[in-house]
Order: sequence, then structure tokens, then C-alpha cells
Amino acid sequence: MNNKERNFDDQVEGRNAVLELLESGKDINKIFVARGEKHGSINKIIAIARERKIIIVEKDKRQMDQMAQNENYQGVIAIVPPFEYCEIDDILALAKERNEAPFVIILDGIEDPHNLGSIIRTAETAGVHGIIIPKHRAASVNSTVNKVSAGAVQHMKIARVTNISDAITELKEKDMWICGTDISTTKYYYEQDYRGPIGIVIGNEGKGMSDKVKKNCDFLVKIPMKGKVTSLNASVSAGIVIYEAMKQRI
Repeated sequence: MNNKERNFDDQVEGRNAVLELLESGKDINKIFVARGEKHGSINKIIAIARERKIIIVEKDKRQMDQMAQNENYQGVIAIVPPFEYCEIDDILALAKERNEAPFVIILDGIEDPHNLGSIIRTAETAGVHGIIIPKHRAASVNSTVNKVSAGAVQHMKIARVTNISDAITELKEKDMWICGTDISTTKYYYEQDYRGPIGIVIGNEGKGMSDKVKKNCDFLVKIPMKGKVTSLNASVSAGIVIYEAMKQRI
């Protein structure tokens, strides 16, 4: 196995994720299948791969276990070119193409790939045009993110930027309003109007938004809390605010 196959950014694992990938028409270098795995959706994967003239390689289970990055890879691993990030302008162009006010999610340092995958999945179902993530000290798109997103990564525009605060400034210069999520503010998330061109910022799992990013937001909202624990998982927080925005925008 060469280094390329070990690279975390170029492996998609699990039957549903690989099927989603095949059906999206994205490039696939090759598909590895565990020897003897010839039942259920594996047959469909092999049939589509043959139709698309994608190389299929059978390996024994021990070799597949060594390659896999997730325990539950279900006997199939696709090797793909590294995820193609887009530019912020590509996200805004998609909104224009759909004749909709831009709806963008900005992640200020989400570190857990499971949270990133969940947020991408929610955003895709809610009609978000794109997601902006930082290049440094944050999760990037890898096989775990792809699997947790249930393949939504294949349909979501994601821009990776050097500086989140600069990206926010760029969006504001293009007439977008930026809404930050912050527990210390007074306004509840459902009291805000999200119907125009909007960017919603979700902060880091532990620290929340950085001070610089917070200062750059046009307004801040919070989610009401009643329990003893005073914070929500980042992907749950994102889902609550994203769906309020979607409800208003329908």
C-alpha cells in the first residue's frame, strides 16, 4: 500500500458513502472490495463501478482492515482525488444561479470531524449554498467527515480560507449580514430575521467564536438553555439556527 492510499483526505469508506460517491459522478481512482463480499449493496457498487470503468481491486480482509480508517468500513473503500475546495465567489455564484439570497455557514475552528460532518449534512438538507472553514487548527474534509455527512460532502460547496475574519469582511463587502452564535448575548436565535443574504457563524466546540470574529459579526444570537449543562454540541447548535433560518426563508 503506497502513501497515497494512506492519505486521510482521499479515502471514502462504507457502502452508502461509496454508492453516494458513485452516483454523484465524482472522480474515483479505484475501489477496494474485501474478498468474498459479494452480497447486498456491494453488487450494486461493483456494477456501477464497472459501468463507469473504475478499477476494482479485491483484497483479503486483513489487508482491508489495515487500509481502513474507520472500523465500520463495510468491506468497501474508494480511493478518490483529495477533496476539491472552492472559492467564496463560487458559493455566491451558486446562490445567484438558484436565484436565492446567499445562505452561508462559517465555522470558526470546528475541530471534531464528526461535528463537521454533521453540520455539512444539516446544511445540505437545509439548502445552504456553502460552508467556509479555516485552513489551520480545524477539521478538514476527510473520510470520517464524508461518512458522517452521509455523502452530503459530495453536494456541498466548501471554501477553506486562511483567515475567517477576513472571509467575513469579504462577505460583508458583498452585502451579506453576519450572525454570530454566542451564549453571552441577549437576543434569542428565533428573534432574528434571516431572510436576506446571511452568513451564520458557529464557533469552536470549547471556546466559541474568537474575539476578532465576534467583533466582526453584525449581530449575535443565542439558544435558550434551561438545564444544568450550559452548552450544546456544536453540530446541534448549528442545526437549531440553520433550521430557523430555513423556516423563515421558505
